[in-house]
Amino acid sequence: MTAQPTDATESAWSQGDLSDDDLITAWGLVSEAMHSITPKLLREITPDGKDMAGPWLEVLIRLQRTPDHQLPMSRLAREVSLSTGGFTKLADRLEKEGYLERHNCSSDRRVVYATLTRRGLEFINAARAKHVERLREHVLTPLGDDGVRQLATIARTLRDSAC
Repeated sequence: MTAQPTDATESAWSQGDLSDDDLITAWGLVSEAMHSITPKLLREITPDGKDMAGPWLEVLIRLQRTPDHQLPMSRLAREVSLSTGGFTKLADRLEKEGYLERHNCSSDRRVVYATLTRRGLEFINAARAKHVERLREHVLTPLGDDGVRQLATIARTLRDSAC
C-alpha cells in the first residue's frame, strides 16, 4: 500500500521539491486508483452477462469510434498494450463471439484489419452505455469536469512521452 501524503508532502509537492519517495507515492496512487476503479467499471457490463475481463472493451470501443469500424490489428494491439500474440488470442475470442472479423489489406499482405461486425456493434453500443454510466459514477463524480480534463491531459502527456 502506498503511503498517504502528509501536509508537509503536499506542501513540498506544491513547491516543486519532490523527493524520490514523493514520486514513488504519486505513481503508487495512480496504480492503486486504476486497480480499485477498473473492476467497478467492468463489473456486469456486458449486455449478455458474459465475463469479458481485460482489454476487450477498449478494443471494441476503439473499433466502434473509428470510421468503417476497422483498424489494423497491430495498431489495436499497441493501443491496448498487448503483445501481438496476446492480441491475437483476444481477437480469436472476439471473432468466436461474432463481434469482429479479420480482413487482409488489399494493398499490403502484412496488414490484417479487425473489423467490427453488426453483432459487435450492437454489443458494444449496449456495453458502452453501461460503461459511460459507471465512468460518470466512479470518475466524473469524484473528479468533476475540470478534473477529468486534467486527467486526460496528464494521461495523454505520459502516453505521448513514452512513444
